[in-house]
Amino acid sequence: MYFRNKVIWITGASSGIGKALALALSRQGATLILSSRNAGQLHIVRDECLQSTKDVFVQTLDLEDYVSLPKIVKKVMDRYPKIDILINNGGISQRSLAQDTSLAVDKRLMDINYLGTVALTKAVLPSMMKHDLGHIVTVTSLVGKFGTPMRSSYAASKHALHGFFDSLRAELDAMDKDIDISLICPGYIKTRISFNALIGDGSAQDSMDEGQANGMTAEIFAKKALKAIRKKKKEAYIGKKEVAGVYIRRFFPTLYYKLISKVKVT
Repeated sequence: MYFRNKVIWITGASSGIGKALALALSRQGATLILSSRNAGQLHIVRDECLQSTKDVFVQTLDLEDYVSLPKIVKKVMDRYPKIDILINNGGISQRSLAQDTSLAVDKRLMDINYLGTVALTKAVLPSMMKHDLGHIVTVTSLVGKFGTPMRSSYAASKHALHGFFDSLRAELDAMDKDIDISLICPGYIKTRISFNALIGDGSAQDSMDEGQANGMTAEIFAKKALKAIRKKKKEAYIGKKEVAGVYIRRFFPTLYYKLISKVKVT
C-alpha cells in the first residue's frame, strides 16, 4: 500500500487515464486532488473515489490559462501544505497534417500540453523543495520519443515535456534534492482522446481512431503506470506492440524512417 495516505494531485482526472488513475489510487487509500476543466465530471469521479478513500478534493483548472495556475496552487496548498505526488496528466491531442494545421492550433497544443504542465509544476515545486520530498509524474506519450504523421504539434509538445523534465531532474539531482521525476509514455489507450483531438482548423475530430479502439484499457494502463511510479522509474513505456517504435527508432533508425511514413495512425 505504497500510496496510502499520500497526497496526490492528478490533472485531467475527469475521464480516461486520469479517472482510471484516480480510482486505482483511491482503492489504495490515497488522499486525492482531482483537476480538469469539467467540474461536473470531476464530482462524479470524486463520488466514485470516496467509496474507497476518505479525502478527495475537487479543484477545477484550465491548463490553457496557465497564468492562473499559481493562484490555484496557493488555494490548494492552503488545504494541503505538502503534495507528495503531482501527476501531470491533462492535455489534448491532434489529428491533422502539418501543412493543414493552423498556427493557432500549434499554439493551443503547446499552451495546454507544455506551458500549462510546466506552469503547474513550477508552482508546486517550491513546496517540494522546502520539504525536500516529492515525486513529479508527467504522462507524455510514445510520440514524445518519436514523431508520427498527423501528430506534428502534439509530438512537439510531448518532446518539449521530455526536454524540460529531463533538465529539471538533472538540476534536482545536482542539488541533492529528494524529488523524483518520472515520465510515463502511453501508446494507444482506449479513451476518448481521439474524439477530442484537434484537427487543422481547431475543431474536434469527434471520432474514434482504430488504434485507440484496439488499445490497452485505461484500467490496465493505470495499474502499470502506478507500478512504474512506485518503482520511481525515470521513464516507462506502456502500450501494446506500438512500444516497439521506441526501440526501432533508437537502434534501427533507417528502418524506423521507412516504417513510420506508412504506419496507420487514425
